[in-house]
Amino acid sequence: MKTEKIEIMIREAIPSDAKEILAFSRQTGAETDFLTYGEEGLELSEAFEEMYLEGLMDKQNAILLVAIINNEEIIGMASVGADDKPKTQHVGEVGITVSKEFWGFGLGTALMEEIEIWAKESGVIRRLELTVHSENERAIVLYEKMGYHREGLLSRIMCINGTFVDGVMMSLLID
Repeated sequence: MKTEKIEIMIREAIPSDAKEILAFSRQTGAETDFLTYGEEGLELSEAFEEMYLEGLMDKQNAILLVAIINNEEIIGMASVGADDKPKTQHVGEVGITVSKEFWGFGLGTALMEEIEIWAKESGVIRRLELTVHSENERAIVLYEKMGYHREGLLSRIMCINGTFVDGVMMSLLID
């Protein structure tokens, strides 16, 4: 039996990743109903995404990580977004997306671990939170494994093909 060796690198996104990030969002949006967008992806221009990524580099309480396979293709992303307002700048909203082809290989765990390490080292983020599609059992298991706790159910958070879906609000306190 021949095994194939692949190399996956997780790093902070840079402005030159903009085009591939937008393509990745269209691909993953078409693969699952668990995301807040569909096959239209993030619907941003490449120039806007470049500016957004440039701005992220100056923020202490926000980040976008990309997982890249064999130094060429994005196969996963994880982000933390936060306000600049003094009263809420410590709260980071987590988003994570993994290409369906790589589900079940531990990439989601690796991305979540990197987000948590970054949050602890940020010196700003003290709460990570997310909302997950209530039927996304694989993600809920991952988040619980990472120490996230369920805080509530958000009714009708999404409408997919005319059917309302609830969301599960989860959080992880840092420190």
